[in-house]
Amino acid sequence: MTPDPVTAALPPVPLSVEGASVMHQMMRFRRPEWRALSTMVRSEIVREAVGALTATEHAVEGRQTAVYSLLGHKGDLMFVHFRRNFEELQSAELHLARLGLGDYLAPTGSYLSIVELGIYESTAKVYGALMERGLQPYTEQWKQEIEGTLDRHRQAMAPRLWPEIPATKYVCFYPMDRRRGETKNWYEESLSERQRMMEKHGAIGRRYAGEVRQIISGSTGLDDWEWGVDLFANDPAVFKRLIYEMRFDEVSAVYALFGPFHVGVRVAASDIGGIL
Repeated sequence: MTPDPVTAALPPVPLSVEGASVMHQMMRFRRPEWRALSTMVRSEIVREAVGALTATEHAVEGRQTAVYSLLGHKGDLMFVHFRRNFEELQSAELHLARLGLGDYLAPTGSYLSIVELGIYESTAKVYGALMERGLQPYTEQWKQEIEGTLDRHRQAMAPRLWPEIPATKYVCFYPMDRRRGETKNWYEESLSERQRMMEKHGAIGRRYAGEVRQIISGSTGLDDWEWGVDLFANDPAVFKRLIYEMRFDEVSAVYALFGPFHVGVRVAASDIGGIL
Protein backbone atom coordinates (compact mmCIF):
# COMPACT_ATOMS: atom_id res chain seq x y z
CA MET A 1 0.00 0.00 0.00
CA THR A 2 1.20 3.51 -0.80
CA PRO A 3 1.18 5.81 2.26
CA ASP A 4 -0.79 9.04 2.04
CA PRO A 5 1.25 12.19 1.23
CA VAL A 6 1.17 13.51 4.80
CA THR A 7 2.47 10.24 6.29
CA ALA A 8 5.13 9.92 3.60
CA ALA A 9 6.41 13.44 4.29
CA LEU A 10 6.75 12.99 8.07
CA PRO A 11 10.29 13.30 9.46
CA PRO A 12 11.69 9.81 10.19
CA VAL A 13 13.15 10.66 13.60
CA PRO A 14 10.94 9.78 16.60
CA LEU A 15 10.71 12.35 19.36
CA SER A 16 12.48 11.67 22.65
CA VAL A 17 13.11 13.43 25.92
CA GLU A 18 16.33 13.25 27.93
CA GLY A 19 17.12 13.41 31.62
CA ALA A 20 19.93 12.19 33.85
CA SER A 21 23.51 11.97 32.63
CA VAL A 22 24.90 8.49 33.27
CA MET A 23 28.34 6.94 33.50
CA HIS A 24 29.27 3.32 34.16
CA GLN A 25 32.85 2.70 35.27
CA MET A 26 34.15 -0.88 35.30
CA MET A 27 37.28 -1.35 37.39
CA ARG A 28 39.88 -3.98 38.18
CA PHE A 29 41.09 -3.98 41.80
CA ARG A 30 44.89 -4.04 42.14
CA ARG A 31 44.91 -6.71 44.80
CA PRO A 32 48.65 -7.50 44.96
CA GLU A 33 49.49 -3.82 45.60
CA TRP A 34 46.67 -3.64 48.15
CA ARG A 35 48.00 -6.63 50.07
CA ALA A 36 51.40 -4.98 50.28
CA LEU A 37 49.97 -2.11 52.33
CA SER A 38 49.96 -2.07 56.11
CA THR A 39 46.70 -2.69 57.93
CA MET A 40 46.69 0.91 59.13
CA VAL A 41 47.06 2.35 55.62
CA ARG A 42 44.35 0.06 54.21
CA SER A 43 42.00 1.07 57.00
CA GLU A 44 42.54 4.77 56.28
CA ILE A 45 41.90 4.30 52.56
CA VAL A 46 38.71 2.35 53.29
CA ARG A 47 37.54 4.97 55.77
CA GLU A 48 37.98 7.73 53.19
CA ALA A 49 36.22 5.71 50.47
CA VAL A 50 33.27 4.82 52.71
CA GLY A 51 32.77 8.46 53.61
CA ALA A 52 32.91 9.64 49.98
CA LEU A 53 30.62 6.91 48.63
CA THR A 54 28.12 7.18 51.48
CA ALA A 55 27.61 10.86 50.61
CA THR A 56 26.26 9.92 47.15
CA GLU A 57 24.77 6.49 47.88
CA HIS A 58 21.21 7.82 48.04
CA ALA A 59 19.63 9.99 45.36
CA VAL A 60 19.51 13.74 45.97
CA GLU A 61 17.96 15.75 43.11
CA GLY A 62 19.02 13.16 40.54
CA ARG A 63 22.55 12.75 41.86
CA GLN A 64 23.59 9.29 42.98
CA THR A 65 26.39 6.71 42.79
CA ALA A 66 25.89 2.97 43.27
CA VAL A 67 28.65 0.39 43.65
CA TYR A 68 28.43 -3.18 42.37
CA SER A 69 30.75 -6.15 42.77
CA LEU A 70 31.05 -7.64 39.28
CA LEU A 71 30.88 -11.36 38.56
CA GLY A 72 33.35 -12.86 36.11
CA HIS A 73 36.52 -11.68 34.38
CA LYS A 74 35.32 -8.28 33.04
CA GLY A 75 36.17 -6.40 36.21
CA ASP A 76 35.88 -6.38 39.99
CA LEU A 77 33.80 -3.27 40.64
CA MET A 78 31.32 -1.18 38.68
CA PHE A 79 30.48 2.36 39.73
CA VAL A 80 27.22 3.70 38.29
CA HIS A 81 26.86 7.49 38.45
CA PHE A 82 23.62 9.40 37.78
CA ARG A 83 24.09 13.17 37.64
CA ARG A 84 22.37 16.31 36.33
CA ASN A 85 24.83 16.96 33.50
CA PHE A 86 28.18 15.93 32.03
CA GLU A 87 30.12 18.42 34.15
CA GLU A 88 28.85 16.68 37.27
CA LEU A 89 29.75 13.30 35.78
CA GLN A 90 33.28 14.54 35.21
CA SER A 91 33.46 15.71 38.82
CA ALA A 92 32.26 12.29 40.02
CA GLU A 93 34.87 10.54 37.88
CA LEU A 94 37.68 12.80 39.10
CA HIS A 95 36.53 12.55 42.73
CA LEU A 96 36.78 8.76 42.58
CA ALA A 97 40.21 8.96 40.95
CA ARG A 98 41.50 11.30 43.65
CA LEU A 99 40.55 8.99 46.51
CA GLY A 100 43.26 6.84 47.97
CA LEU A 101 41.25 3.87 46.69
CA GLY A 102 41.64 5.25 43.16
CA ASP A 103 45.34 4.29 43.22
CA TYR A 104 44.28 0.64 43.40
CA LEU A 105 41.60 0.70 40.68
CA ALA A 106 42.43 0.11 37.00
CA PRO A 107 39.68 0.83 34.45
CA THR A 108 38.55 -2.09 32.28
CA GLY A 109 35.72 -0.22 30.59
CA SER A 110 33.27 2.66 30.82
CA TYR A 111 30.05 3.83 29.23
CA LEU A 112 28.61 7.33 28.81
CA SER A 113 24.93 7.97 28.11
CA ILE A 114 21.83 10.03 28.93
CA VAL A 115 18.54 8.64 30.24
CA GLU A 116 16.19 8.67 27.27
CA LEU A 117 12.49 8.06 26.79
CA GLY A 118 11.24 7.64 23.24
CA ILE A 119 7.69 8.79 22.56
CA TYR A 120 6.87 6.82 19.44
CA GLU A 121 3.17 6.84 20.27
CA SER A 122 2.91 10.62 20.15
CA THR A 123 5.41 11.38 17.40
CA ALA A 124 3.30 10.55 14.35
CA LYS A 125 0.26 12.31 15.84
CA VAL A 126 2.23 15.46 16.62
CA TYR A 127 3.98 15.54 13.25
CA GLY A 128 0.72 14.87 11.39
CA ALA A 129 -1.19 17.58 13.28
CA LEU A 130 1.49 20.16 12.55
CA MET A 131 1.57 19.32 8.85
CA GLU A 132 -2.21 19.46 8.63
CA ARG A 133 -1.93 23.00 9.99
CA GLY A 134 0.36 23.79 7.09
CA LEU A 135 3.63 23.87 9.07
CA GLN A 136 6.65 22.54 7.24
CA PRO A 137 9.20 20.35 9.06
CA TYR A 138 12.23 22.08 10.56
CA THR A 139 10.92 25.65 10.17
CA GLU A 140 11.21 27.91 13.23
CA GLN A 141 7.49 27.60 14.05
CA TRP A 142 7.69 23.82 13.65
CA LYS A 143 10.63 23.69 16.04
CA GLN A 144 8.80 25.86 18.60
CA GLU A 145 5.74 23.61 18.48
CA ILE A 146 7.88 20.50 18.86
CA GLU A 147 9.75 22.03 21.81
CA GLY A 148 6.45 22.83 23.50
CA THR A 149 5.38 19.21 23.07
CA LEU A 150 8.67 17.97 24.50
CA ASP A 151 8.39 20.32 27.49
CA ARG A 152 5.01 18.82 28.37
CA HIS A 153 6.46 15.32 28.14
CA ARG A 154 9.47 16.30 30.26
CA GLN A 155 7.18 17.50 33.03
CA ALA A 156 4.92 14.45 32.84
CA MET A 157 7.84 12.01 32.72
CA ALA A 158 10.15 13.74 35.21
CA PRO A 159 10.28 10.81 37.69
CA ARG A 160 11.40 8.48 34.89
CA LEU A 161 13.86 10.97 33.41
CA TRP A 162 15.55 11.58 36.76
CA PRO A 163 15.30 8.14 38.37
CA GLU A 164 16.72 6.83 41.58
CA ILE A 165 18.96 3.82 41.11
CA PRO A 166 16.75 0.93 42.28
CA ALA A 167 17.78 -0.63 45.59
CA THR A 168 17.77 -4.15 44.17
CA LYS A 169 20.40 -6.77 44.84
CA TYR A 170 21.51 -7.27 41.21
CA VAL A 171 22.16 -5.21 38.10
CA CYS A 172 22.66 -6.27 34.48
CA PHE A 173 24.11 -3.64 32.16
CA TYR A 174 24.71 -3.95 28.42
CA PRO A 175 24.98 -1.65 25.39
CA MET A 176 23.08 -2.29 22.16
CA ASP A 177 22.55 -1.08 18.58
CA ARG A 178 19.88 -1.34 15.92
CA ARG A 179 21.08 -3.18 12.83
CA ARG A 180 22.22 -1.04 9.89
CA GLY A 181 23.21 -3.80 7.47
CA GLU A 182 22.81 -4.19 3.74
CA THR A 183 19.63 -6.27 3.92
CA LYS A 184 18.16 -5.22 7.26
CA ASN A 185 18.36 -1.57 8.32
CA TRP A 186 16.24 -0.30 11.18
CA TYR A 187 16.70 3.28 10.05
CA GLU A 188 15.24 2.62 6.62
CA GLU A 189 11.95 1.38 8.09
CA SER A 190 9.11 3.89 8.17
CA LEU A 191 8.25 5.68 11.40
CA SER A 192 4.89 3.91 11.56
CA GLU A 193 6.51 0.49 11.06
CA ARG A 194 9.09 1.14 13.78
CA GLN A 195 6.29 2.29 16.08
CA ARG A 196 4.37 -0.93 15.45
CA MET A 197 7.39 -3.07 16.26
CA MET A 198 8.30 -1.07 19.36
CA GLU A 199 4.78 -1.36 20.77
CA LYS A 200 4.98 -5.14 20.49
CA HIS A 201 8.50 -5.14 21.90
CA GLY A 202 7.50 -3.00 24.89
CA ALA A 203 4.62 -5.33 25.74
CA ILE A 204 7.13 -8.05 26.66
CA GLY A 205 8.91 -5.80 29.14
CA ARG A 206 5.64 -4.75 30.74
CA ARG A 207 4.88 -8.39 31.53
CA TYR A 208 7.89 -8.34 33.85
CA ALA A 209 6.74 -5.28 35.80
CA GLY A 210 7.37 -5.83 39.49
CA GLU A 211 10.17 -8.32 38.82
CA VAL A 212 12.64 -6.11 36.99
CA ARG A 213 13.19 -2.37 36.59
CA GLN A 214 14.65 -1.12 33.32
CA ILE A 215 16.41 2.18 32.67
CA ILE A 216 17.29 2.99 29.06
CA SER A 217 19.92 5.59 28.26
CA GLY A 218 20.79 6.94 24.82
CA SER A 219 24.40 7.07 23.70
CA THR A 220 24.35 7.79 19.96
CA GLY A 221 27.25 10.18 19.37
CA LEU A 222 28.42 9.73 22.97
CA ASP A 223 29.82 6.22 23.08
CA ASP A 224 30.45 3.20 20.85
CA TRP A 225 26.86 1.89 20.90
CA GLU A 226 23.48 3.57 20.51
CA TRP A 227 21.87 2.71 23.84
CA GLY A 228 22.82 1.50 27.29
CA VAL A 229 20.39 -0.77 29.14
CA ASP A 230 20.32 -1.26 32.90
CA LEU A 231 18.15 -4.02 34.36
CA PHE A 232 17.65 -4.14 38.13
CA ALA A 233 16.20 -7.13 39.98
CA ASN A 234 16.45 -9.18 43.16
CA ASP A 235 16.55 -12.45 41.20
CA PRO A 236 19.26 -12.62 38.49
CA ALA A 237 17.38 -15.39 36.66
CA VAL A 238 14.87 -12.72 35.62
CA PHE A 239 17.54 -11.13 33.41
CA LYS A 240 17.93 -14.38 31.48
CA ARG A 241 14.19 -14.98 31.12
CA LEU A 242 13.39 -11.45 30.00
CA ILE A 243 16.19 -11.13 27.45
CA TYR A 244 15.60 -14.65 26.13
CA GLU A 245 11.90 -13.95 25.57
CA MET A 246 12.74 -10.69 23.80
CA ARG A 247 15.04 -12.56 21.40
CA PHE A 248 11.91 -14.04 19.82
CA ASP A 249 10.46 -10.57 19.23
CA GLU A 250 10.98 -8.99 15.81
CA VAL A 251 12.85 -5.95 17.13
CA SER A 252 15.49 -8.12 18.82
CA ALA A 253 15.48 -11.10 16.45
CA VAL A 254 15.94 -9.03 13.29
CA TYR A 255 17.33 -5.63 14.25
CA ALA A 256 19.17 -5.82 17.59
CA LEU A 257 22.92 -6.08 18.16
CA PHE A 258 24.17 -6.56 21.72
CA GLY A 259 27.44 -5.55 23.36
CA PRO A 260 29.13 -7.10 26.43
CA PHE A 261 27.00 -7.87 29.48
CA HIS A 262 28.08 -6.90 33.00
CA VAL A 263 26.29 -8.43 35.99
CA GLY A 264 26.96 -7.22 39.51
CA VAL A 265 25.85 -7.49 43.12
CA ARG A 266 24.98 -4.23 44.91
CA VAL A 267 27.44 -3.25 47.62
CA ALA A 268 26.54 -0.77 50.35
CA ALA A 269 29.09 2.01 50.78
CA SER A 270 29.67 0.90 54.35
CA ASP A 271 30.61 -2.60 53.13
CA ILE A 272 33.34 -1.53 50.68
CA GLY A 273 36.07 -2.70 53.04
CA GLY A 274 34.58 -6.20 53.16
CA ILE A 275 34.86 -6.82 49.41
CA LEU A 276 38.38 -5.35 49.24
